[in-house]
Amino acid sequence: MKIILRKDIEKLGKAGDVVEVKKGYARNYLLPKGIVFIATPGNLRKVEEEKRMLLKKEKKTKEEASSLAKELQKKSITIPVQVGEKNELYGSVTTQDIANALSHEGFKINKNQIDLPEPIKSLGIYNVAINLHKGISTKVRVWVVKT
Repeated sequence: MKIILRKDIEKLGKAGDVVEVKKGYARNYLLPKGIVFIATPGNLRKVEEEKRMLLKKEKKTKEEASSLAKELQKKSITIPVQVGEKNELYGSVTTQDIANALSHEGFKINKNQIDLPEPIKSLGIYNVAINLHKGISTKVRVWVVKT
């Protein structure tokens, strides 16, 4: 049975591909979950329209991420922390702290987008990578200072 994939399915193909599968697999699993269409001329047109819309949305998202990367590259943020006698931090600066500082500056960045191999545990200036989109990343200068 020929079907059109609506989503990427491992071992079958990517969204929009027309593939051949066994009838039972299509009827009992793929069709009820709504992740495929039966390959008919009408459905092929519908899938092509979905592809165009996805490409348009992807292009817009990529352009927004690119402009955000340019803005973030110019930005530096300051994170005040409490320190002990030998300028040792009482905790550490995590991706959540950096995301909160960026949100106070007006940038909507998720903590999962921030690439911090390990938490910052000392005072100083750090260049922290932020992954905004596939292939688009930038660095933000983070100043960790004592309060």
